[in-house]
Amino acid sequence: MFAYLLLLIAVLTRVLPHAGWMNFTAVGGALLYFGARRPWREMLAPLAVLMATDYFLTVFSYHYTFRWEAYVTTWAWYLMAMALGQILLSARTTFARVAAGALLGPTSFFVVSNFAVWAGGGMYPPTLAGLQTCYVAAIPFYRNDLVSTTIVLGAAFGVPALVRRMNATPVQAELAGK
Repeated sequence: MFAYLLLLIAVLTRVLPHAGWMNFTAVGGALLYFGARRPWREMLAPLAVLMATDYFLTVFSYHYTFRWEAYVTTWAWYLMAMALGQILLSARTTFARVAAGALLGPTSFFVVSNFAVWAGGGMYPPTLAGLQTCYVAAIPFYRNDLVSTTIVLGAAFGVPALVRRMNATPVQAELAGK
């Protein structure tokens, strides 16, 4: 149930305060968490919800014509993020694994999505300098995605672990610390 709540928060962080936040959303963290905590048969739900959100933002917030081809890379990344959560965080959740997810999720989106923007043509020249310019222009978005994903994953995995630790008996707490 909590994975679906995070999905709702992800949509709201994209739709409500979207102007000016430069990718400070709960999307990456929610997808990683969803992949870690929900079975594969449920992965189409967040994909469909985020696809609908992309459509809504494109047509009603940005007032552009929606072209599904422009989103294939992003939608593939949504699935990849859930797969990363499943692989990295479902079996054994440790601080190091959560930190790795918080780094790998936004970094993979940064690399893949900006390469797609550059390769798609139009915004940047099809040269190495154009690719570099594309990545440099996206650094503020990457930074905010990294911070927001870290916050979401830290809260989603850290708060329950902290509560379990606080509710443990002294013997259990000592064993958990070893």
